[in-house]
Amino acid sequence: MTHLHQLQTYIHRLMQKPLVRGAIWLFIGRGLGLVLQAAYFVIIARTLGVAQYGEFVSMTALAAIVSPFVGLGMEILLLKNVAKNRSLFAAYWGNSLVVVLVTGVGFISLLVLLSPLLLPRSISPLTLLLVAVGDLIFGSITNLAGRSFQAVDRLNVSAQIGIFIMFTKVLAAIALLKFFPNPNSLEWVCLYSASSMVSALFAAILVQRWLGSPTLELARIKSELTEGLSFSVSNSAYTIYSDIDKTMLARLSTLAATGIYAAAYRLIDVAFIPVISIAGAAYADFFRKGKDGIGAALTFARPLVAITATYSTIAGVAMLVLAPIVPLVLGDEYREVVAALRWLAPIPLFRAMQHFGGDILSGSGFQRWRSMLEAGIAIFNIAINLWLIPLYSWKGAAWASLTSDGLLMLVLWISVAFFYWKQKSQADGG
Repeated sequence: MTHLHQLQTYIHRLMQKPLVRGAIWLFIGRGLGLVLQAAYFVIIARTLGVAQYGEFVSMTALAAIVSPFVGLGMEILLLKNVAKNRSLFAAYWGNSLVVVLVTGVGFISLLVLLSPLLLPRSISPLTLLLVAVGDLIFGSITNLAGRSFQAVDRLNVSAQIGIFIMFTKVLAAIALLKFFPNPNSLEWVCLYSASSMVSALFAAILVQRWLGSPTLELARIKSELTEGLSFSVSNSAYTIYSDIDKTMLARLSTLAATGIYAAAYRLIDVAFIPVISIAGAAYADFFRKGKDGIGAALTFARPLVAITATYSTIAGVAMLVLAPIVPLVLGDEYREVVAALRWLAPIPLFRAMQHFGGDILSGSGFQRWRSMLEAGIAIFNIAINLWLIPLYSWKGAAWASLTSDGLLMLVLWISVAFFYWKQKSQADGG
């Protein structure tokens, strides 16, 4: 009984820690979201077929590349500053909404204008417009609301928003299956954009109810524009080497190859959910710890790195073993996903290490350096995709992704080590 009491006491103390509670809430939210996401993915992949699914993913990937610039990094500035001073929320919420709307309209117009150059001509500008509105306007508002609750340690509400997002996507997918016997891409993206609008409205109502109304202090935007852009560059670089290959596959190879590769990557994303949950719960704390130097941020990160690296390794092995199940679920036309998934199995481990290496740098005041590294890798990724995709189709994209992600993991952690020893030697010398 003594040991049982000690265990209960330990668990109770552990649950009092905000990071643990936050990670659990995000994990529960993403766990339920995982079930919904799996249902959504299976319905859409089977209903649209591999070519139309590839068409849809090529558009969402293109929107994802520019989405970090919608808002100019204001959602990270909100998280960073409100985590330190709760009274700043109303101003950052109001400013962020204005910047999202202005920049969102601008980037939507740019994407539609450039769509004939970036996507196959079979994809209509109207279809891209609907996807872009759903992701760049409504998706950005939803993301901003999630960051708002994260900043005030209300990760349970962030989890609820995540669940609701996937719930509306599943409802849209069921509507496509039930009411459209022979669906096309345009019919699906209409439902997709509508579900994004409902999610954004729900998230905004929660912010209004729990955190308050927005105010405007536009002078802050100008003074923090450079820092916000550095976050945008960093996030955009991440989405470029995560998503540009799907858009390039659609343009340089075939939509069927895009569908195969995108389906494999979707399964990678699903496997990565526990890591994202932990990283999301810890992100604000990296800024708090980083005030005391990179050593404090590194010490905070070590147990998180150990846990997520172990999980990601196990997940990678599981994908190698279980890959043959995929065609049984998605259909025989997705049989090549087995090989693609096996090629991409190391990606979760690479991404886990990238997340925490990058967050150590950001929290310790080295965000611009992180942005520069990630931008460099993004350019490298584009260059080798231009070389490999025309020669090897989705296999070339997989090689490019493995190379880029592995290289980024290395340079981020080399940077962490460099700045750590530099600060340590300066402290010892002082």
